[in-house]
Amino acid sequence: MDPIHSKLILQHVGDKIELSTAERNFFISLLEEKSFAQKTKILRPGEHCKNQYFIVKGCLKIFYLDPEGFEYIAKFAIENRWAFDIRSFFENSPAYCGIACLEPTIVLQLSFDNYQKLLDRISSFEKFYRLMLQQSFIALQYRMIENLSLQAEERYLQFQRKYPGLETRISQKDIASYLGITPVFLSMIRKRELLKH
Repeated sequence: MDPIHSKLILQHVGDKIELSTAERNFFISLLEEKSFAQKTKILRPGEHCKNQYFIVKGCLKIFYLDPEGFEYIAKFAIENRWAFDIRSFFENSPAYCGIACLEPTIVLQLSFDNYQKLLDRISSFEKFYRLMLQQSFIALQYRMIENLSLQAEERYLQFQRKYPGLETRISQKDIASYLGITPVFLSMIRKRELLKH
């Protein structure tokens, strides 16, 4: 594993829990570094999610498909964030969501078996996961409220605040899918916002 990448995830974990040198080394030993090309589908809906992915470089989209095959993007996972289908991973059930690369992406993956070894050996990771899942739940709840209460223009501005700089890295189609609008309508919103500045 690239030492810079191991340092990045250790800093991320260290924001929530303290680890000894031995614990840090054990944690790193459980991770596998993987590189994926743009457009790679890491997880398809219906498959079992067997890994958690910590993004070192790149961008993933977490999406779901309706019965007609129309795609809705639930969230983007960029550097220093995690991506996995939570229910599928913890319950060993078919994934509701899919995960795909919007850019060439490097991840550190933690398998379910290694996740179990981690919790068995280092009890403080129980706290880490409690805090991480708590943050995910808060973000999910806020996203639901956003979608129910904000106009499309306001959702677009929230997207810009939540993912600074991402707009220049991914397609207008993917941003529109995340916002629940058409690419044409997104283009109109962007033009209006440009005229304001």
